[in-house]
Amino acid sequence: MNKQPSNITLLWFACLSMLGYLATDMYLPAFETMRTDFDTSQSLIGLSLSIFLLGMAMGQLVYGPLSDRIGRIKVLMGGMTLFSIASVLCAFAPNVELLLIARFAQALGACSATVIWQAVVVDRYEGKVSERVFATIMPLVALSPALAPLAGALLEHQFGWRSIFVALVGFGAVLSIMTLKEPESAKLDTKQEKISTQLRRDYQQILSSKKFVGNMMIFAACSAAFFAYLTGSPFVMSAMGYSGSDIGLSYAPQTVAFIIGGYGCRTLLSKYDSQQILPWILKLFLASVTVMFLISVNTEPKTIWPILVPFCFLAVANGAIYPIIISKALEDFKSCSATAAGLLNFLQTMVCFAASGLVSAFAAHGLLTVTTTMFATGFVALTGYALVVKARRQTLQHAQTA
Repeated sequence: MNKQPSNITLLWFACLSMLGYLATDMYLPAFETMRTDFDTSQSLIGLSLSIFLLGMAMGQLVYGPLSDRIGRIKVLMGGMTLFSIASVLCAFAPNVELLLIARFAQALGACSATVIWQAVVVDRYEGKVSERVFATIMPLVALSPALAPLAGALLEHQFGWRSIFVALVGFGAVLSIMTLKEPESAKLDTKQEKISTQLRRDYQQILSSKKFVGNMMIFAACSAAFFAYLTGSPFVMSAMGYSGSDIGLSYAPQTVAFIIGGYGCRTLLSKYDSQQILPWILKLFLASVTVMFLISVNTEPKTIWPILVPFCFLAVANGAIYPIIISKALEDFKSCSATAAGLLNFLQTMVCFAASGLVSAFAAHGLLTVTTTMFATGFVALTGYALVVKARRQTLQHAQTA
């Protein structure tokens, strides 16, 4: 295994990891414009985000096992082709119904990147190196919630909302070129057993791991809180009188916070074990969602700042949590890393889909729906952490008795 990735490979990882977030975030400032253009409801426009998350979840169950079997590069190129075609359909959709179908297909293509970059990291790097690679890439992912809405708002203002999806076609083409220059990392077995037998064995091994399930629940809870905010905030801010450009700019502070959390975690990992860091970061996440919930219950904010400030602390927590829990969740599954990554992201994204769908369904209740959903994710995170602690204790007991 390589000791450290090259800068070009790190850039490739970063672009792959950002693809799904770019496809999610670029069009957020155009929600109201799209609603008017299609003459439809807020709930249906919000559903275009929720259905994207559903597609992201479902596709990862396919791409993981498939790339373990036939290779990362072939599968990724297929995903990029589907993403580009679906983005073209989004750009020229004549009605909201076709947009929803195209968004689902776009997600099926984009999720190949999410699964495969994580699998390649696990294929190539181990231990501290793997954690540091994740800690390097995840903060870069945070640039998308700030830069993507700003770019989307600019494109909408200059060329209309459809140009946003045209830009995504171009990004997919650049990723395809970068992918073709990377070597295959999967250790393909020429004597492969029947895929159903292999999948059954792999899934049984993965899902029986308390360590995997616990870390997955933390990952899912933190991500779901983030997506609940992303789904509801454009409508909440529009009701407060903010423009599309204002909405785009509002994602900048949280992005800076996410980057601070990610690179702060990277620094701390050089001095402390990740399991010493995790409880403190988790406390920050829980405090943030609780404060946001209490503010929405007890007051009626006229500006976004009373909510945005604690949300920035949540972003710090998420930036620090993601590298630790993703690396820990996957590190025991070298033989089926893409299958494990696909399952991790499927379960995480399904929780995000549920949170986003809940916010879309009750969009009329505004901020209270958003913060109540975010508060509920705290209980999921606590349950996950309890499983992580239990798994660690069992590992120590086995080591002592061995």
